Amino acid sequence: MKEFTVNRNDAGQRLDRFAGKAAPLLPEALLQKYIRLKRLKVNGKAAKRDARLCEGDVVAMYIGDEFFERPTEENSWRRVNVPRLKVVYEDENILLADKSAGVLCHAGDGGEWNTLIDHIKAYLYKKGEWDPTRENSFAPALANRIDRNTQGLVIAAKTAEALRVLDEKIRDREIGKFYLAAVHGTMDPPEGELTGFIFKDAKLGRVYVRQKPEPGAKKAVTRYRTLKVKGGLSLVECELLTGRTHQIRAQLAAAGHPLVGDGKYGTDKASPALPGQALCSYRLRFDFRTDAGSLNYLKGREFRLPNPSFVEKYF
Repeated sequence: MKEFTVNRNDAGQRLDRFAGKAAPLLPEALLQKYIRLKRLKVNGKAAKRDARLCEGDVVAMYIGDEFFERPTEENSWRRVNVPRLKVVYEDENILLADKSAGVLCHAGDGGEWNTLIDHIKAYLYKKGEWDPTRENSFAPALANRIDRNTQGLVIAAKTAEALRVLDEKIRDREIGKFYLAAVHGTMDPPEGELTGFIFKDAKLGRVYVRQKPEPGAKKAVTRYRTLKVKGGLSLVECELLTGRTHQIRAQLAAAGHPLVGDGKYGTDKASPALPGQALCSYRLRFDFRTDAGSLNYLKGREFRLPNPSFVEKYF
């Protein structure tokens, strides 16, 4: 329990607004529930959520101390009351989630919460599979990530050993990552490899493709094959042979075939029907060629999503 005395600047606020600022990690739905259960009191008496506070009022909040902490990337999962998560596969070591377009994998510089990893942590906490009060250092973590406006499969490690193995296998290219993309025009040839050198401009938040090596640029290779052509658009499967920022988007645009809906590397604008670029991480294949320790049982397994909405819309 913590008590707060209302000062002059806070006077006139509603109880629920004041309490939300005092306990920034308390989910809104849980805050309203606690008010109904009379676990928040003003001057020793229960009060309604819309009660206006006066200078000098004492607000007592009978809730867990963890909700009063300042929000950080490590604890922001506590703000998730009901995890929204599309679980494609799960076992004791890993979880494969289908991330929706528009959702961040991790918090950005703006301190966002409600990220994919927030919902995964809240989900595992509610299941009783992870409790930060019993862990010395490990927290569930993502082994790969995709752009905010890209839909698709993301791998989360539920144990430290699983994260170590996944990091190693991704680095050694023993996990195949495949994407579906809707692009403008027709790829010529219909299948092949896009090879270049990607330079990242952190200030502008975008990358540039160079054909020759230059300081700061990293080699990028994307293997592609055309699956379907219709109405001036092509459905292309892309396999990442390297994992650079915005690699598929930038390389396809540099080849003259930007993604549908990609306003950063193309000329399209996002719309309510297509909130981001027409790109989906739709298939993962565990191509382990060397020992994978606790994850050996995944060798040779493949997981995929059904056609994303943009495929149904355009093809």
